[in-house]
Amino acid sequence: MGPDPASSRADHSREPGRASAEPVVPAEPHAVPPEVYQDAQAILDSALRGDRDGVVDRFEAALKRGGLRSAYDVACCLAATMVGDQVPGGFAALDFPDIERARYDARWVARFVSAYANADASTGQALFGAAMADGWLAECLTTLAGSTVATLRRRSEGMDKR
Repeated sequence: MGPDPASSRADHSREPGRASAEPVVPAEPHAVPPEVYQDAQAILDSALRGDRDGVVDRFEAALKRGGLRSAYDVACCLAATMVGDQVPGGFAALDFPDIERARYDARWVARFVSAYANADASTGQALFGAAMADGWLAECLTTLAGSTVATLRRRSEGMDKR
């Protein structure tokens, strides 16, 4: 199979064009295996501890077990956690001033979560594939995990103030 496309530890992790021919197809909500949720929880646990290697290792385990579909499903679980239960009806706009000046991974996270919030699977898949092809998938997924944890912390702080 060759080098793991989500591994940020390899020297070639940011070489362009290292994409797989495997299509990224999201699972239907009822078809998501329990392991996906377990991976998402383990990733959040690692991110809460500041264990970047743990985050990357769990994404790599998801890739090895279920391929890109599994890693994509885990990323969707994290995006769902960020969006929360209060999904706006209609179109959710991306509020990220000067997004074009942000790092690749931060732009990717903002766009991926926006695609998820808008139920735009084709854009989410395209973003996932582009990050992999650009050699940034591991960094993007790690940033997604960190952003999810930051969102959970903000929510928790907001609840503590009530």
